[in-house]
Amino acid sequence: MEPENITTPRPGSRGRIVMLVDNAVNGDSRVQKEARSAADAGWDVTLLGKSPGKSEQRWLLGEAQVRLLKVPGPMQRRRHEYRRALLRAPLAYRPGPLAAYRKQKMKAWRADLNIRLIEAGMKGSALSKARLLPGRLGAKVAGRWVGLRLRRTHVLEQRRKRMDSPLDRFTTAFWQRMMGQRAWRKLDPYLLDLDLAYGKVIDELKPDLIHANDFRMLGIGARAVLRARAAKRDVKLVWDAHEFLPGIKPWDPHPRWHVAQCIHELAYSKYADAVTTVSATLADMLVERHGLATTPSVVLNAPDAEISPEQAAEPVPDLRELCGIGPDVPLSVYSGAAAPQRGLDIMVESLPQLPDLHVAFIVLRPKSPYMAGLAQRAEELGVADRVHILPYVPHYQVVPFLATADLGVIPIHHWPNHEIALITKFFEYSHARLPFVVSDVKTMGAMVAQTGQGEVFKAEDVEDYIRAVKAVLADPKKYRDAYDRPGLLDQWTWEAQAAALDDVYTRLLPGSKRASAKRATEVTV
Repeated sequence: MEPENITTPRPGSRGRIVMLVDNAVNGDSRVQKEARSAADAGWDVTLLGKSPGKSEQRWLLGEAQVRLLKVPGPMQRRRHEYRRALLRAPLAYRPGPLAAYRKQKMKAWRADLNIRLIEAGMKGSALSKARLLPGRLGAKVAGRWVGLRLRRTHVLEQRRKRMDSPLDRFTTAFWQRMMGQRAWRKLDPYLLDLDLAYGKVIDELKPDLIHANDFRMLGIGARAVLRARAAKRDVKLVWDAHEFLPGIKPWDPHPRWHVAQCIHELAYSKYADAVTTVSATLADMLVERHGLATTPSVVLNAPDAEISPEQAAEPVPDLRELCGIGPDVPLSVYSGAAAPQRGLDIMVESLPQLPDLHVAFIVLRPKSPYMAGLAQRAEELGVADRVHILPYVPHYQVVPFLATADLGVIPIHHWPNHEIALITKFFEYSHARLPFVVSDVKTMGAMVAQTGQGEVFKAEDVEDYIRAVKAVLADPKKYRDAYDRPGLLDQWTWEAQAAALDDVYTRLLPGSKRASAKRATEVTV
């Protein structure tokens, strides 16, 4: 459903909130729930995301308006990547289409000479063949020259991607030293592409409050607030920190990317009027790193306890039917982001020693290179018939969708960011009343050991993982009974988190308080 006028304020709203997210919204349950619940609470909400295609997309999420913006990325390539490297690689072609043109030109020249040679042979003319000799010789020499320059071009491109030479490291350090917290502009200018795409739309919407999700949107929100205040409009900024940025595995392998994001975050965190995050542990870390005056509010990414009648009317897919198995076949499930540091490979590697078990992966991109690699490995191990790779379902269907599995797996590796929070799938598995098999990352491992809702195994240890799976399958009722503990699941609901978030908004915009608003329950981990 597409709204008629996406920039018209809702009559009688408590204030306008613009939410920012660095993705295409679908697949991000946290921002969807934030937007929908805020709109249900009386706020005029516009959620801005990034379009995966070349055109803008719009729709309604409950009463919240969603816009996916087109983000041109000419600055994704850094300035030096547009210049020739006359000293480092004098034989390389200049950046741009010339290398591909030369390669194709040589192919066409050789192909044309071959046709002319065939025609000369059909005529039986030795003279015609002889006349082609200089051209054939020239094509051979030119081909070798072009090939050499293409190889040097490829080597240069790879060196520029790695940026691991002493000169590269020097220039990175130089810009950090010379520009300080402004160095992100040199190290990752794509952040400016994002700001140009989002910023003009934020300015047009004239929000009362900007809710910036995670580190790249923080700077965009802060710069919009600065522009608004320069225009004599008081706009508040909420920074929703999903991760501890220094502790993540970088999304982008470019050696300047992570450095730039950390500098960018440090530069703009001071402009946040309030900070929310996903765990008490992370809240304390953010206070220490950014010198925050107050401890961030904790808003867990827990599932909805109740869903709308429209959502409830949608049929929930049958997980076991999609896997082609009956109710008595043991089934383990992983639902969430798919990447090497998530440790999904252990679920495949263990299958030869778990002969009856099937595995279901519920992921955003079932045909991604990483998932294709897992499927290939399953073929090599002879267990492909027991590995099922399925797409996401809507976030409000996740819990009933997963509930027919026998156990939920969280096999993530030891990265600083993995140690500090209960992640989304933890709450989804819990509300689906699934027994857990979780790696020994600090916060989740400790919680599972405390509640008795599953088994903890040593991360990346196949044998210990097999032990944990066998223990759960031998007595699943023991682990499911943990969910009968009074109040355990009640605190892990989105409704409680939405109330906490609404309190944050209301404190920043005191005139917006609803007469019927309930005081939020403080939830910590």
